[in-house]
Amino acid sequence: MAIRIKSRGGESVDQLMRRFKKLCEKEGLTKDIKKKEFYEKPSERRRRAARKSQTRKVGN
Repeated sequence: MAIRIKSRGGESVDQLMRRFKKLCEKEGLTKDIKKKEFYEKPSERRRRAARKSQTRKVGN
């Protein structure tokens, strides 16, 4: 899904960029980009998921 922002009347470029960044953050794009910035081995991915699951189990 493409994110589209239309300029409002009298809106500066800074305000437009701020709205765009907030929308990207809300959609989870920035988190996803940071996560995919570096290659993660499948074993590391499984290990991280297991640790996350373990903390979730302990927290309940």
